[in-house]
Amino acid sequence: QVQLVESGGGLVQAGGSLRLSCATSGRTFSSYTMGWFRWFRQAPGKEREFAAAISWRGNTNYADSVKGRFTISRDDAKNTVYLQMNSLKPEDTAVYYCNAGPGGVSALGAYWGQGTTVTVSS
Repeated sequence: QVQLVESGGGLVQAGGSLRLSCATSGRTFSSYTMGWFRWFRQAPGKEREFAAAISWRGNTNYADSVKGRFTISRDDAKNTVYLQMNSLKPEDTAVYYCNAGPGGVSALGAYWGQGTTVTVSS
């Protein structure tokens, strides 16, 4: 069984930064079978959307809406994936979910965290 636990959300002013963390346990972190580690987000009243992903080899992919402002990374020694979010905008306000599992870059993998809330004030 795989467990994903997000942290790092909070309230920040527009233009500010936050770093989200996704700690994993239960399976070899760097294993090919884990597929991509992804961040999705869901704003109030909207559908969940893909934000960023990193492969077991370290390849990255971003949604156009966050490209150039967000950076996804991983620390295999700590079994943790990070999402550094800079130049935050009010429209980035959402619950951010960590996701993992086989599938394409923006596929809904089998494993989910509980979510962490990011609120960006104008």
